[in-house]
Formats: sequence, structure tokens, C-alpha cells
Amino acid sequence: MRQVAVVTTGFFDGVHLGHRHVLETLVSSARERGEEALVVTLWPHPRTVLQQDAREFRLLTSLEEKRALLLACGVDRMEVLPFTRELAALTAAQYLQLLRDRFGASLVVMGYDNRIGSDRMTIDDLKATPCSGTPHPSDAPAPPNVSCVPALPELVSVGPLPASREVASSPLLSPRGDTCPDGAVPGGGHARCTEQPSAISSTKIRTAVKAGEVEQAAAMLGYRYSLYGAVVAGNRLGRTIGFPTANMQLYEPLKLVPGNGVFAVDVEVLDRRFKGMCNVGIRPTVGGTIRTVETHILDFDEDIYGLPLRIAFLRKIRDEIRFPSLDALREQLLLDRDAVRAR
Repeated sequence: MRQVAVVTTGFFDGVHLGHRHVLETLVSSARERGEEALVVTLWPHPRTVLQQDAREFRLLTSLEEKRALLLACGVDRMEVLPFTRELAALTAAQYLQLLRDRFGASLVVMGYDNRIGSDRMTIDDLKATPCSGTPHPSDAPAPPNVSCVPALPELVSVGPLPASREVASSPLLSPRGDTCPDGAVPGGGHARCTEQPSAISSTKIRTAVKAGEVEQAAAMLGYRYSLYGAVVAGNRLGRTIGFPTANMQLYEPLKLVPGNGVFAVDVEVLDRRFKGMCNVGIRPTVGGTIRTVETHILDFDEDIYGLPLRIAFLRKIRDEIRFPSLDALREQLLLDRDAVRAR
């Protein structure tokens, strides 16, 4: 027998503080009803399918990172719905039918300003539509141009996150437990969002990450933005000046990399944590042309080629610049290392 579920749906890139506000209603509603809390997400991103700037578009979270973040929020299950042009052509009512028939949705929870379907309807729009499945104040028949589809799921709209609200950090940590901003730590504390919550969006966070504004991104996400990948061989030039680096190849090719610069980072490798400094850029001092992510791990000197590495971005130290010599570069790296240790 198919399990009945309270459902929310969307791409949820980053699973940021605005998403969490909706997820809290999802989980609490499911618990009250004795039903499953289910997130139906889409993959790939609609912009890549509909070719809306697909060449440049990048993601805040991989599919597996998203799943881990959602489960940490108390969601029971995440299902992936392949996004196609055919799916994009469904109206809001048809999409709600799909959620009911395929996933057992008895109640659908959405943000107040979220729109679904090819007709771009909000929850309030759907509630005002006769035969929406939600009690309607009028018994009048459907207007001639309105398609009446009976027995759709109940609908709940979640309002904006209050600007003064403090959000507990413990329900939503990054997949590997990265610390939250403003002093919050895994398992406790609070992270106060410094942005107006109504302004939080995945697009705004991507803009901050692209600009290297990783602290601003963390304030909107509720956790430190991170990259996850395998350590691959580089040219080993850093070792010759006393700063060996771990070159990273991302597991998710579409993952958004912060804008060029030098960053203080937390490093997780071999199930241990270290301080680090990460250079994102082309390495102009040595004539580089290909963009790389290289991390010097403080107080660490072990062979980790081929092993998984996660770096969580704490703050930007400086821009990437071209130095007149390797000696000048080394002198600056010494200053950068002091800045990382002093945090």
C-alpha cells in the first residue's frame, strides 16, 4: 500500500534558511498527521533543461549534499523527479495530481511566493480556483475557462521568515558537519541571519559565492559553503617554497566554485579537521591559465592523493594577484598563514 505523505516540492538548491522555514512546517505537519515528511525535488535543474544560461549555471549543492541536508532537517525521505520539457508543460493542477498519484501527497506545503506549473500559480492562486481540493468559500460552479480537477491534495502556504527570528543551527548542518556562522556549532547554538529573510534566495547566495563573499553566503545558508572532491596531482610547485597544496577535483562538475581569491578554510580529510588556506584562481605568478582549487593544510604533511577532501569557506583573506617572484609569493603566503592561524 502506498504511504500517505505531506509533501513539499522544488529544487531546494543550497537548502538555505528560507527553505528551512518551509521544511519546518512540512515536518511538523507530517508529525501531527502521522504521515511521512517527503521532499520531491527536481533533477537536473530546470535552467539546464530549458537552456536558460545553462552554459554558465552552477549549483550550490550536489544531489547527495542536498539529500543529507534535507534529512538533517527532519525530512523522512527525498524523491527525485526527472525534470523534462514534458514535466515543465504540466499546469499547477496537473502537477499536484502527479504528486498525489505518484507520491501519495495528502497535503502540499509551499512558500507563499513559490509558483508551480506552466501557469505559474501560487498556493493562494490554487486555493482560489474552484475544485482545487482545498475548501473554497463559494459553492459556485467553475467558470467556463477554468479546468475543474477534483480531489487534489490539501494546500498550505508558509509565510516569510520573520526578520527578527533566530534560527537554531542544529537541525540543518552541512553534510559533513561544517560549523555555522556567528558562533554556532554543530548540535547547538544559534545562527542569526544577517540578511532580510524574505530576500534569501538561491540566486542571491550564488551571486555572493561568485563574488567570493563567503561570509555573506554562510549567513543566508545557515552553514559554511563547502566544496567536496578528490585530491589530484598538481605541479608540486608549492612544495618547493614550503607550502605544499592539495589540488581538488570536484565530485560534482556543476558545483559552484567561489570567485578567485585566497580564503581561510576548514579542511576535513582522513576523518580529521585542520585549518587551511585555499587559493581559487589561475596562479598568475607561475603563468597559470587554468582555474584550480588548491589548499594548503596547516600542520599536515601526509600523502592524500586520491582521497576525498572537503573544504568549508570561512572568509576571504585577499584577492589573487600576480607577484614579481616566487620569493615575494612566499612572503605573502607566510602572512596569509598567520592570518589563518589568528582567526
